[in-house]
Amino acid sequence: MGKLMTLRAFEEADIPAVAALEAANQPRPWSPKVFIDEIGRSDRRYIVAEDDGIVGFGGVMLVGDEAHVTNLLVDPARRGEGIGRSVLTKLVLLSVDSGAEHLTLEVRSKNEAALGLYRSFGLAPVGVRPKYYGDDDALIMWAHDIATTWPSSTEESEH
Repeated sequence: MGKLMTLRAFEEADIPAVAALEAANQPRPWSPKVFIDEIGRSDRRYIVAEDDGIVGFGGVMLVGDEAHVTNLLVDPARRGEGIGRSVLTKLVLLSVDSGAEHLTLEVRSKNEAALGLYRSFGLAPVGVRPKYYGDDDALIMWAHDIATTWPSSTEESEH
């Protein structure tokens, strides 16, 4: 790892790197245009994690008192370093600051690492979207009262 990882707002200049990371790691990646549309919306919050380049990113859509994680991806070569936890922590903080009380997302049913992370944030499965990812089902997960129940022992302040 290079310099200390930082989290910051996702900017339009980040789209080529983020889109390349997404295209290399997702069977149905978002296009650069989708990222442009998403980061331009006032009801979205997107961030990137970087040190010697972008190593992860994530975003949430805000609807009333709910935040929906739209995307969270960490470079496979950097998984296991706490980057996903840091990104999700920052997304929760941004969501709470924007008035969200509840958090939801879909996750691949076979992605044990992501499931473990999300469970540590109090997210629990409430349903299934069959073949949502084409080759895998999505578990729909929810956490309620995120301002008071998400883990306070996260690494957010360290990054």
